[in-house]
Amino acid sequence: MKNKLSASEKYLWNYIQDNLVDIPDLSIVKLSEDANVSTATIVRTTKKMGYSGYTDFRQQLLNKGKTNLRYKNLEKVDHDIKQAIFKNKYEVDNTLSMLNVGSIEDAVQKIKKATNIYIFARGFSELIAHEILVKLQLLGKNCILSTDPNIIVTMSKRIKREDLVILISLNGETKELVTGARNAFENGVSTLTITTNEEGAINKYSEMVLLGYKSQTSYFPDYEVRSRLPLQVISRILLDAYVIRTQNKL
Repeated sequence: MKNKLSASEKYLWNYIQDNLVDIPDLSIVKLSEDANVSTATIVRTTKKMGYSGYTDFRQQLLNKGKTNLRYKNLEKVDHDIKQAIFKNKYEVDNTLSMLNVGSIEDAVQKIKKATNIYIFARGFSELIAHEILVKLQLLGKNCILSTDPNIIVTMSKRIKREDLVILISLNGETKELVTGARNAFENGVSTLTITTNEEGAINKYSEMVLLGYKSQTSYFPDYEVRSRLPLQVISRILLDAYVIRTQNKL
């Protein structure tokens, strides 16, 4: 995320994400009418997101569409299906743009130096945590995974300073993960959090935060099963970087 967005700017940016397929064909006036915001809000929002304005943002979307021949076959796809495809592409693209190389390097060094690595996750994030566990074990690291809320809280109080805690949390607000992060952090243990919420409560107890981009669009609105794709992208890059820096191969 660039400069912090106001409530109306966040609403607009989420609206744009949900309608990416249509944006290249919308003038600023039409977008203003459709999203029910002022043209000034559109300009401010796009500038905060790193563009010179709405025209620049729209032009970059147009250019991507023209130059990326891999997506030419999507021209015949149903509009809603195309929107779902671009939602995932947009999450990946934004996550990659948000990643800080220095933070990845720091995380790699922490993993390398840690005597033991404790991985905490809940819900669908457990699948990503398990992949990290297996791959680090294949690389010779001593890793422990816990997904039980009571064990996370209890175990986090006993972790030693030479160890590392990795927390996987989409929203950064899961109570037991926040408590586990706090327990470890207050005991001087290094904590690495992979999340998509830059304002999550867990972040203040995290020595390192690798932040991904979460789309506001959900095709399962009645359930908390939002995409973990940004977390998967980050974890994959982190593990690949670790292999590169330690000169090992899976």
